[in-house]
Amino acid sequence: MLAVSDINITKTTHSRLEETNLVNIPFGKYFTDHMLVADYEDGEWKNVEIKPYQSMMMAPSIAALHYGQAIFEGIKAYKNPAGQPFVFRPYDNFKRFNISAERMQMPTVPEEIFMDGLKTLIQLDKDWIPNQEDHSLYIRPFMFSCDELIGVKPADKYKFMIILSPTGPYYNTPMRIYVEEQYVRAVPGGVGYAKAAGNYGAAMFATAQAKKKGYDQVLWTDAFEHKYVQECGTMNVFFIIGNTAVTPDLGAGTILAGVTRDSVMVMLKELGLKVEERMLSVDEIIEAHKAGILREVFGTGTAATISLIKELRYKDYVIEFDVDSWQTAPEVKDRLNKIRYGLIPDDHNWMLKV
Repeated sequence: MLAVSDINITKTTHSRLEETNLVNIPFGKYFTDHMLVADYEDGEWKNVEIKPYQSMMMAPSIAALHYGQAIFEGIKAYKNPAGQPFVFRPYDNFKRFNISAERMQMPTVPEEIFMDGLKTLIQLDKDWIPNQEDHSLYIRPFMFSCDELIGVKPADKYKFMIILSPTGPYYNTPMRIYVEEQYVRAVPGGVGYAKAAGNYGAAMFATAQAKKKGYDQVLWTDAFEHKYVQECGTMNVFFIIGNTAVTPDLGAGTILAGVTRDSVMVMLKELGLKVEERMLSVDEIIEAHKAGILREVFGTGTAATISLIKELRYKDYVIEFDVDSWQTAPEVKDRLNKIRYGLIPDDHNWMLKV
């Protein structure tokens, strides 16, 4: 088992924190002083180190650039009122990371490298965790193939890394969403359930087309009928219909098993709502709206947390919401935030003290 003493740590001689304003900081633009790096070679993990955040040199033939063997995770750390750092459900992200690794024919990362490395890195850069509401330290573990070889096959060498980024809210305002009918995010048997880099690259064109029409993101539908909803942009999605919260199920392997998604389902049940994971058609959503029982629609994700959807458009049918009158999504977000910031008891043991 890896011990902290086994991680070679080289500290920076000058912290960039002194030059960085952590108030209202944009998502993913600034990075902390250090990063974790580990190499996979000859069938084993080695060279685990934490060093100053820096650029990397790589060969033009590196396999990840040509064949897309790359995966990542998104996790967040917070500070409680006493200034102690806590991480939200990192073991769930660790498990999902290795599920993605297996699907992409990559080596799994041992718990002692992923978790012990993550905790050591955060402890080193804990002063970068913002104290403001809706702010956090975004944790980005990722892995990519490193063979310097042109040839379609699983690589023999990989690099696992963790970088940290202080961040404010991902979406500042309620969103306008366009239901996508032409392009698809995932198909059964594909890699939709994996957090593979290519999933996000492939989604950019459809998203750009929606933005040209004045929308913030797309609501993906199934590949065969374009009838059943899947994910909303980079988020899982929930529909409050009457006293029931409905979210697309994971059975087809086209939807990411979101950690925030799972947490929200727990919160919704605690609020007294029935929660259903099942196929949900656009027709059912429209019928619920016409019947006056479509109460709220919102997305969930690590980066986004909970994002309200104020408008949903399918063909020429537009659904608009008065998000200021909503109760469920704001209450769930408030409860989750209070747990994350240590303001109420963590009865679910979701927070890991660093």
